Amino acid sequence: MQPHSDYQFEICSNSVESCLQAQKGGADRVELCCALEEGGLTPSYATIKEARQLTDLKIHVLIRPRSGDFHYSENELKVMAEDIRQAVFLGADGIVIGCLTEDGDVDVKAMQKLLEAADGKPVTFHRAFDCCRDARKAVQELIRLKVDRILTSGQQPSAEKGIPLLRELQKEYGDQIIFLAGCGVNESNISRIHKETGIREFHFSAREKKPTGMKYFNRDVYMGTPDGDDYSFDVTSAEKVRNMIEKLTESRPS
Repeated sequence: MQPHSDYQFEICSNSVESCLQAQKGGADRVELCCALEEGGLTPSYATIKEARQLTDLKIHVLIRPRSGDFHYSENELKVMAEDIRQAVFLGADGIVIGCLTEDGDVDVKAMQKLLEAADGKPVTFHRAFDCCRDARKAVQELIRLKVDRILTSGQQPSAEKGIPLLRELQKEYGDQIIFLAGCGVNESNISRIHKETGIREFHFSAREKKPTGMKYFNRDVYMGTPDGDDYSFDVTSAEKVRNMIEKLTESRPS
């Protein structure tokens, strides 16, 4: 595989095993979380600790206390701040957060509290950005807050559909903050997204279904939804990570 120092590849990892697979596939870092079916939530402290001990990857921990929107109560913010402090204590290299006001703007006061808890660690503002009512105003506020990067699909259902806004934001603000293109990034579009936006950091999951070790199945009982599958789980595929990286790096002009 060619070196990819010109690019950064972040894998959305839902477990220690996914972190190990991301490292095996050549990723630069992971966004460590749980409950991907809910858009990602804060992982357990033990998961952070084990991932830190078993991998050399940069580990950025998602801090999100519940599913749904990104407007948080004071009690939720206290929980988030403590989760951040614990994640830093356990060896997290960075933090991933996002808080909005009820009107769809960046919640500056909430972000200031969480940034203080991060104690100087790199901070990514996650796809709460894609729910902001004014993208440019949000970028400007995040730059003033000294947030390091923004994970975004260009306020569209996928980064490929969001190319027009991603291109504009990268051109206007790319020298002041890092844009991390995410959501629906895959082998078929990663080169296009880079070429048409100039963005050099990419976020994707590269997951595959893996069966559990169960031999006995009681199909009359389910732990989630009736149409779910309790006898398989999603895990990052090292091969998919490697293929994604090769797809982009091999398209780079020599």
